[in-house]
Amino acid sequence: MPALPADFPAALRDEYPFTPQAFMTPTGALMRYLDEGPRSDSAVLMLHGNPTWSFYYRHLVQTLRATRRCVVPDHIGMGLSAKPQDYDYSLERRIDDVAALVHSLDLKRVDLVVHDWGGAIGFGLAARYPALIDRLTILNTAAFPSANIPRRIALCRTPVLGPLAVRGFNGFAGPAVTMAMNRRALSPLERTGYLWPYRSWADRVAVNAFVQDIPMSPRHRTWSTLQGVAAGLPAQRERAALIVWGGRDFCFDDTFLARWQRELPGAQVHRIADAGHYVLDDARDEVLALIASHLAGNRP
Repeated sequence: MPALPADFPAALRDEYPFTPQAFMTPTGALMRYLDEGPRSDSAVLMLHGNPTWSFYYRHLVQTLRATRRCVVPDHIGMGLSAKPQDYDYSLERRIDDVAALVHSLDLKRVDLVVHDWGGAIGFGLAARYPALIDRLTILNTAAFPSANIPRRIALCRTPVLGPLAVRGFNGFAGPAVTMAMNRRALSPLERTGYLWPYRSWADRVAVNAFVQDIPMSPRHRTWSTLQGVAAGLPAQRERAALIVWGGRDFCFDDTFLARWQRELPGAQVHRIADAGHYVLDDARDEVLALIASHLAGNRP
């Protein structure tokens, strides 16, 4: 099985200089993931959100892989993973998928790096296996129910019109490459990298599914799962935690940051006032240095 799709743009190979691996989930879906760096039973596990993919972590992998094993899955339906049209695109299943990958690699300890939906997925893993987790790095995300939802995302959840906008007109992934940045603009090549996996209605099946899976009331099927994720957060309070927060995030605003500070009161917090939702790209050098120092065991 080829490491990269045959039609993967040649221009992106320098921007994404990796050899993706393949894993078959327990339900039979093909997951692509990066496994870079020296082999070890400990790794830095990086979990992306919606509508990104492992491309979001490309520079962090290149920063760390000389000394650390870096494992970065593309969630099913995202990035280079398979995009089945009839998959159970739920938070519970996504936690299952990541847990299965971790166990297949025989990882005993992981340093968790999470962004966007990766927070709920990663801390869902942590709730199931609290002893698996070592250090925590939190980038503009949540792992608990919230009543806050931007109007533009709420509109993408409306019946009929929401899927038409997200899948038919790329009205979620497309605007994100602009809206998620504030300090700088993504280059044309970077925009291509973010959007390349989501070129058609079928390709955007999980982008839409992630939006629909946001639980806004106890009636939603994912509400109880997310409540369980939140219930596991106190078990992680003794972990060394770093929170790097883009202060100009249109989605995960400072109310989410305040909640994280209550959940993990011992965390180091670096709020970058002029950085947007894609904080790892928007304030790249600053964030890379902070994460590398944190994972090396340093504290300011």
